[in-house]
Amino acid sequence: MAQLVVGTAQLMCSFGVAPAVLTVIPTGSPVQAGKQLAGTIMDHKPNANIPPFGMCSSLANPQVASATSAASGVLTPQPCIPVTTSPWTPGSPTVMIGNQPALTSSSTCMCTWGGTITISNPGQATVSVP
Repeated sequence: MAQLVVGTAQLMCSFGVAPAVLTVIPTGSPVQAGKQLAGTIMDHKPNANIPPFGMCSSLANPQVASATSAASGVLTPQPCIPVTTSPWTPGSPTVMIGNQPALTSSSTCMCTWGGTITISNPGQATVSVP
């Protein structure tokens, strides 16, 4: 059973080296779960909602590709700058927050550089959704 995700959730990117904490920015009539702001699939904005994950090792990232090329092909990670242009998927099929599906612990978000961002800890453990 998936859990609702709140603004203290820990995220991880498949090409990042460090976890990051989701920021839920209140809009309209904010909803809380476990005394924290509940997220929606639209909480996918780079830096506003999804902070960097330390260093990036994706060769699809032009900075990593350039540094790796300069190092004679030795993978050279560079600072992560997430580029997330699409909402989290899938959202909750049953819980809506401000006309948007709620973000659940099974949701993922794709980075333009090929990374899959997952929710490693939903930030609370008291509210589950079917």
